[in-house]
Amino acid sequence: MTMWLNSPAFPDAGAVPVRFTCDGENLSPPLEWGGAPAQARSFVILCEDPDAPSGLWRHWAAYDIPADRSRLPDGASLRAAELGFKQGVNDFRQTGYGGPCPPRGHGEHHYQLRLLALSSDHLPVGGRASCREVEAAARQSVLAETGLAGLYER
Repeated sequence: MTMWLNSPAFPDAGAVPVRFTCDGENLSPPLEWGGAPAQARSFVILCEDPDAPSGLWRHWAAYDIPADRSRLPDGASLRAAELGFKQGVNDFRQTGYGGPCPPRGHGEHHYQLRLLALSSDHLPVGGRASCREVEAAARQSVLAETGLAGLYER
């Protein structure tokens, strides 16, 4: 079985609803996944914008997500401790999720959400780890990876 990731809020390559962007409530979108390898001990979710004018812009890194979890509700970023996961510092310099917020008139941006299944249950990163540091640590124990894209423009 192949690992998969989807969102009940938008289809792959579909428009991200405004409530999950900086123009709305800036909530992390609901996510569901399955098909992870049996050896998976945790998950990481990354969200980034490769179309940003300054290059890759990191919006979210959720990590140490327990292996028995197969979904995150909308707004999970605001309840990370309660839901049992940690978050990195994004390129907005904030811990947690920063929704799509492309420059006005810059055209459509492709927001990449990626799910990584890891062979380790905890990443060896500090409490204020950046999204880049979270991804670098996660790359050491990736068992499988899948993704989902969302589109947004202002």
